Amino acid sequence: MAPDDNELRVAAEAWLADDPDPASRDELRELIDGLPGTAEELRDRFAGPLTFGTAGLRGRLRAGPNGMNLAVVTRAAAGLVAWLAEQGGAGPLVIGYDARYGSRDFAERTARVATGAGREALVMPSTLPTPVLAYAVRELDAVAGVMVTASHNPPQDNGYKVYLGRQLGGPGGSGAQIVPPADAGIEAAIRQVGPIAGVRLGVPGKLLDDKIVQGYVQSAANVLTPGGPRDLNVVYTPLHGVGGGTLAAAFVAAGFGYPPAVTEQAAPDPEFPTVSFPNPEEPGAMDRLLALAKTCNADLAIANDPDADRCALAVPTGDGSWRALRGDELGVLLADHLIRRGIPGTYATTIVSSQLLGRLCAARGVPYAETLTGFKWIVRAAEELAFGYEEALGYCVAPALVRDKDGITAALTAAEVAAGLQAEGRTIQDRLDELAAEFGVHATDQLSVRVDDLAEIGAAMGRARQRPPATLLDAPVTAVDDLLPENDVLTLRTAAARVVIRPSGTEPKLKAYLEVVEPVTEGDVPTARTRAADALKVLRQEVAAALGV
Repeated sequence: MAPDDNELRVAAEAWLADDPDPASRDELRELIDGLPGTAEELRDRFAGPLTFGTAGLRGRLRAGPNGMNLAVVTRAAAGLVAWLAEQGGAGPLVIGYDARYGSRDFAERTARVATGAGREALVMPSTLPTPVLAYAVRELDAVAGVMVTASHNPPQDNGYKVYLGRQLGGPGGSGAQIVPPADAGIEAAIRQVGPIAGVRLGVPGKLLDDKIVQGYVQSAANVLTPGGPRDLNVVYTPLHGVGGGTLAAAFVAAGFGYPPAVTEQAAPDPEFPTVSFPNPEEPGAMDRLLALAKTCNADLAIANDPDADRCALAVPTGDGSWRALRGDELGVLLADHLIRRGIPGTYATTIVSSQLLGRLCAARGVPYAETLTGFKWIVRAAEELAFGYEEALGYCVAPALVRDKDGITAALTAAEVAAGLQAEGRTIQDRLDELAAEFGVHATDQLSVRVDDLAEIGAAMGRARQRPPATLLDAPVTAVDDLLPENDVLTLRTAAARVVIRPSGTEPKLKAYLEVVEPVTEGDVPTARTRAADALKVLRQEVAAALGV
């Protein structure tokens, strides 16, 4: 056996001896006994630990330090509670979880680590959406919150998100996801955790009752204007996730009818059997929803991702077909609605979202902010935040309720928009066309390249930086903005187009966000949309060539 294989065996045996989960130990033992044939797999698992960043932890469910398992979660929980104590944070730790494999066990272990360290642990009463956990952090004045979820990742993944309460998060970060330097502090505390056998485990923690869920549901319903139109035929899918019961209860509490759900996708299922990726943005993910919408002659179709912090919308086109709105379309539609309702405060989005929100805010005389990608930044754009969105289907319509993206209150607000327009004899598409006529068609698209080797992303970013295109769409590139070294983001601009290129923060993907702005002449929105769509196709090809993908 090669020397490096011997070192690998020693490291794996040491991890196995400290692993508290019999199933993980058996999994690792099989790989150790399979050496040298299993060396490549073992090297991947011991290439390094999962890093605790601003998204917490996220990775494949598997034994070893480079996976999501009970040993890794025990260390993460021990590091987190140690860091909270170092910061002088007082109050309980509230813990939520979704229906993925391992989620409940990881939540229970986190609670026992917390109580073992002398901190009160409050565990959510069942599998629930991430926004309910974020709400609970504020409502219960918790020092922090943990949500065990991998959101819309593939079935083999799980994750661990951390929220800070008022005391450590501050006014703009109360109930929000962590940002630097908290992530580095927690990561350092995790590295200081000794053998798992030395981590003291306490009682399981206090199981919260349904009052916390009922409080969220009623508060979500109260986001809408009382007495507004509610006559709307809505269909829904939670994509095998945990949003179904909470969303339905919120719709009923708000005065809408109970939304029928796609039968095959209504119950939580960690296998996500009907979709390739449980993400409403993925091609085909909403096919069953749109089929149900046609069958029910619906007015609106809504999808959440599995932890219900994202929301997707589809609308009828008038010719018997349906189309899903892009994230930017729904974001600007919700912002326009809230501005017309007179909701005060700052309206925020990210550098990769459409420029239309900024132009809408300027025209309406309301404060606007633009942040780096990620809701942890959006919700900190201003203490008096009115609304925030990101193009990846994340929307915060009630920051005082949930200081994070919330797919349930977003769905409610979208339904309020649709019902109000329908009462006037108009549609969501009509309102989008009116905004296009006023500000021009802002057409967006995304070039997303999934890689097996992360080095490919760095190489592509390097090519774009060293040889940025001189022209895009036959127009000169007038600005190249590079945010290195602070952020790995490159922006190219022409008079009528913008491209933002960055690696994904949660998946092995390179992403390029494309936008074309096409003026509307003589009120002819359809023609402008056609020109914009054609231009996007060409822009997509040009950017792919520049990246070498």
